[in-house]
Amino acid sequence: MSTVRFSTRLAVRALLAACVSAAANAQSGMTRETQLFPTGARETSVVLLERVGPAEVRVGAAYEYQVNLINLTDAPIRDVELSEQLGAGFKDAAITPPPTARSGAQAIWRWETLNPRETKAIRVSGSARGVAEVAGCATVTFKTFACSTTRLVQPALELVKEAPAEVLLCDPIPLRFVVTNTGTGVARDVRVADPLPDGWTTSDGRRELLFSAGDLGAGQSREFTASVRADRTGRFVNQASASEEGGLSDDASTTTLVRKPELRLVKTAPPYRFIGRPATYELRVTNTGDAPARDTSLVDELPRGVTFVSATDGGQLAGERVTWRLGTLAPGESRSVSMEVLAREIGLIRNAAVARAYCAEASAAVELEARGIPAILLEVIDLEDPVELGQETTYDITVVNQGSSDGTNIVIACTLPSEEQFVSANGPTQHSVSGQQVRFAPLPSLAPKARVTYRVTVKGVAAGDVRFGVSMRSDQTTSPVEETESTHVY
Repeated sequence: MSTVRFSTRLAVRALLAACVSAAANAQSGMTRETQLFPTGARETSVVLLERVGPAEVRVGAAYEYQVNLINLTDAPIRDVELSEQLGAGFKDAAITPPPTARSGAQAIWRWETLNPRETKAIRVSGSARGVAEVAGCATVTFKTFACSTTRLVQPALELVKEAPAEVLLCDPIPLRFVVTNTGTGVARDVRVADPLPDGWTTSDGRRELLFSAGDLGAGQSREFTASVRADRTGRFVNQASASEEGGLSDDASTTTLVRKPELRLVKTAPPYRFIGRPATYELRVTNTGDAPARDTSLVDELPRGVTFVSATDGGQLAGERVTWRLGTLAPGESRSVSMEVLAREIGLIRNAAVARAYCAEASAAVELEARGIPAILLEVIDLEDPVELGQETTYDITVVNQGSSDGTNIVIACTLPSEEQFVSANGPTQHSVSGQQVRFAPLPSLAPKARVTYRVTVKGVAAGDVRFGVSMRSDQTTSPVEETESTHVY
């Protein structure tokens, strides 16, 4: 820093004069003569020169007068010289302070500096030697200076930028900027600009951050914060700059790695199970991303038509939902669990599951066909046994579906022994007779737990221990179901 000083010197010779006349024969009060330079007004003048003394004194009587020199300004005055011309007929006895120089009736005082608002007072005492006026005059000269200093300054900008080294894709990215004037003087109209990297935006969709720091004094800082988001993973370099109207600038950059966990869920089940038989669902969750999957959970929604039996790895049933708490899955890590259910209803059962972690989700579904088993029971009984020759008996043929699915196209065929003769028949379907064979038309469907009854009435025509035979076929059987009933004819 350098200093430049400007000076203006105003030298005044015989600039101010204050004169006092004193009569030698009477004393009637004091006189005061004042001079103000340069304007004559105290508010705008530099110095005040004042003489104070008696208006009258007796001849030969001792008296005293005073000369006052006052600096009216807040700045020093240099090379000040006050000259006092003693009046004719005045014999001085004492002068305080003593003059710097003396030549006959002239006394001179010199000061290198008269400080701001400082007063110099000179007292002169003596006596008058004749009857007349004694006139004394004082003059003053001085130099004034007008000085100014220009301070040379050098402001400097420093920009500090902060961003996290690593974030997850679904997290906001906090940014912090601090711009500081590290130099001297004022940095004017300071601005911070941050063009965001491709893939980053603010919450309102802007691609650039702009901040105004205004004027920064030496050592002064301004801080700004912002929050942005990334729309994809990767490594992002973000450079910001600070500038001001004088051309100063500074840059700061950060590097942020944006990661994301990725979940993949695979769910398997057997293609079918019969009603009432257990079915096991296998579920496997894998983190295929590049960040840990925190607080991973797996939820399987039980569909209608199944009953929960058990789950591995701490799976808990609540309502119709089975939940596993899997914790944190590192990148590449997998966890496998399973669940066992029983199918209650025939049909195609779709079962869906969802795996969730912080910033990741995956789902999977499988279909299981629940099949029923048509377990058809065939029973034959005779209502009259034994039977006399020429008398009748009736055979009740009962078909019961004890299974879990419909039996379809059920056909009943009866074979009469030679000792019996067909009389009549009835049942849920039409019948036909051919010799000793009675055949009922197919029954289209028999629901689970349903039953139907067929009746065949015969007459005993020959004695013997005979066998009445019944054969049943359906879509669900690969070979006929056969039953016989023993009847004694006599």
